[in-house]
Amino acid sequence: MRRITMFVVCMLALALCAGPAFAQLPTDVLKVDYFSNANTAGAPDGTVRLTNPGTSGGSLWAAIYVFDPNQELTECCECYLSPDGLRTLSVNSDLTSNPLTGVTLSTGLIKIVSTAGTNPARLAPVAAIRSWATHIQNSNFAVTETASSDATLSATEQNRLNVQCFAIELDGSGHGICSCGTGD
Repeated sequence: MRRITMFVVCMLALALCAGPAFAQLPTDVLKVDYFSNANTAGAPDGTVRLTNPGTSGGSLWAAIYVFDPNQELTECCECYLSPDGLRTLSVNSDLTSNPLTGVTLSTGLIKIVSTAGTNPARLAPVAAIRSWATHIQNSNFAVTETASSDATLSATEQNRLNVQCFAIELDGSGHGICSCGTGD
């Protein structure tokens, strides 16, 4: 009985010590946004703006993943951001112009991971990057801009992004690689 009590006390102590450690993990490494009316006649081009506020102490990369409405990764890339740098990406020219499948998207999802690594197929997440996107709304093509939403990057999601982007790099023959726009 004494061993069981000692075991329970030790487990509780570990749980209490682990709680603060988990709370210190970066919570803002993944940004999520959408695009609509891309590559649509008469519609303006949407943009994604990225900045590195310098809070990580150095340069970072934005690993970018573009998904179609069927949840398939169509393009990925990694864009350099120096501290206090600003990068602007065109939805039409940079994020949807080189799809893996050859199908040009008009709507989709964009995921951005703040990383210290230089390869979107091998993420090394670091909290810092901020992003905003313009959205081309409805058939009247009204333009809105919002900050990208924070989301939790799980180990499973990180692995899935790594594997899918690696597959594009390996088998895409140059297709499926987005470009990094202008600035820094």
